[in-house]
Amino acid sequence: MPHPVVAIGRLICVLDRELRLNWLNERLAGVLLLLAVVLYAAGATWLLLKTLTMLMPLAGWIVAIILSYTCLAARSLHKESSRVASALMDGDLHAARHYLSHIVGRDTDQLDEPDIWRALVETVAENTSDGIIAPLFWLTIGGPVTAMAYKAVSTLDSMVGYRNERYLMFGWASARMDDLLNFVPARLTALLLIVAAPFAGCSLSGAARIALRDRLKHPSPNSGYPEAAAAGALGIRLGGASSYNGVSSCKEYIGNQQNPIDEHAYHRMIKLMYISTLLMAAACMLSAFYLRGFRVQFV
Repeated sequence: MPHPVVAIGRLICVLDRELRLNWLNERLAGVLLLLAVVLYAAGATWLLLKTLTMLMPLAGWIVAIILSYTCLAARSLHKESSRVASALMDGDLHAARHYLSHIVGRDTDQLDEPDIWRALVETVAENTSDGIIAPLFWLTIGGPVTAMAYKAVSTLDSMVGYRNERYLMFGWASARMDDLLNFVPARLTALLLIVAAPFAGCSLSGAARIALRDRLKHPSPNSGYPEAAAAGALGIRLGGASSYNGVSSCKEYIGNQQNPIDEHAYHRMIKLMYISTLLMAAACMLSAFYLRGFRVQFV
């Protein structure tokens, strides 16, 4: 069925073109883009749920549950990453590079097998925060309306939040807002990955130690937290050289290379993702019950 994020992405494409044609100040145009997209996503969600709830409460509940589900990316993250892993295990490097290009921002056409496994583990670790824990956090705070507003900001960051000539000014507001909204969830994700480590056959002490030591070694103010916790739990080293749109980039190393980054590391990362998701869901349900009891409001 049509996905709300697809509609948000199409709106961003239209506004990207129109605002660039009609505004000389790119930073101001970027602020307007952020406001327009977030208000559209949150406003449309609120109006839809409010109308359905007034006309038919059960329909409002069902649509609210569906919209909430679309904000969570655990299933799609597992599905898309497993396509890369399966291609690698079948020895099809070309297919693995192709599938990987769908879920990472780096150039993939020259990556060898170890670099593909590293990119795969990094993106699962990072998106455990951005695609699962953060939406659950904002769902708990304000329901589907707040969660959809978060998804709008996340989609904006993925489309215009680049530090290149085209988007440095235009995407500045979206990138900074994404950093702000992920500040707490990223740190919660690191904590959840540490707690989840022994249940996934990983090292709790390693996750805690590397998270504390290497959390600030990532260019992003947030991504280093889940990546460092995951690297410590798995006993692997992330970071290093990558290429983005033909431009080489060398990130600081995160973690220690105690174990190889291979299919076993990937499968343990998937276990960490699911266990962290269950822990977060339980914490959110308990928090919501403590704050609101049995009274659940979707709008």
